[in-house]
Amino acid sequence: MSERHPIIAITGSSGAGTSSVTRTFEDIFRRENVRAVVIEGDSFHRYDRAEMRVRQVEAEQAGNKNFSHFGPENNLFPELEQLFRSYAESGTGRRRKYLHDAAEARPHGQPPGTFTAWEDVSADTDLLFYEGLHGAVVTDAVDVARYPDLLIGVVPVINLEWIQKLWRDKHVRGYSAEAVTDTILRRMPDYVHYICPQFAHTHVNFQRVPCVDTSNPFIARDIPAPDESMVVIRFAKPKGIDFPYLLQMIDGSFMSRANTVVVPGGKMELAMQLIFTPFIWRMMERRQRALGAL
Repeated sequence: MSERHPIIAITGSSGAGTSSVTRTFEDIFRRENVRAVVIEGDSFHRYDRAEMRVRQVEAEQAGNKNFSHFGPENNLFPELEQLFRSYAESGTGRRRKYLHDAAEARPHGQPPGTFTAWEDVSADTDLLFYEGLHGAVVTDAVDVARYPDLLIGVVPVINLEWIQKLWRDKHVRGYSAEAVTDTILRRMPDYVHYICPQFAHTHVNFQRVPCVDTSNPFIARDIPAPDESMVVIRFAKPKGIDFPYLLQMIDGSFMSRANTVVVPGGKMELAMQLIFTPFIWRMMERRQRALGAL
């Protein structure tokens, strides 16, 4: 953790909804004039899209049926930890971008599914913001979770997570339901060993719980709407959280435990604004004091 160079990390599985949380934070950064360097977790995958396909075929031929983007063999965990460490210490570090589609790739003159060259993080940023699969990953070799000043988990109940992934991969990426199902099954061991344990390290978890039947996610025609769900917000350390204020500001909210507030799904963004804007204020105040003391 660092007062001069704070880090915020959003962690969650593919299809969990971390991108929506990122948009909320970008709104906060814009409103509060915070200069954030945004790091996408995909940029720390080990292989680009074409090589990953080759490696997957090779793994299956060798009998490995659980080759996935979730595990350490297909990610640059040491490089991610080094970025967090370097930024916390000096506000610098090495980054690159993963070009998801033609629109992202065109300005770089590269094909989609490739990485840009490594480059230095700009030295004039206020904080680092990470969004991806492994913002709180801990293994025998790395401990990424110890560096962020604010760690947020986005964890829909599993059937909803699968529905969201199925819908996105089918409608946005053009995959078949069978292909997406195969991916979910292939990733399951790494999901259990490298994704789930991260939520024991997060400071705040957001879990969307649908209020409609999602018992068979593989035949769902659409994603349950926000108004068809509730969001469970759990604080690892509730000290300093103004629960009465949150309950007053968010209609339909209630507390289910001493460290947990439940809000209507349609109020999730409002809840994030109310919870995290004061966090950002405090981070920036501490940063200014720390820089002024140099």
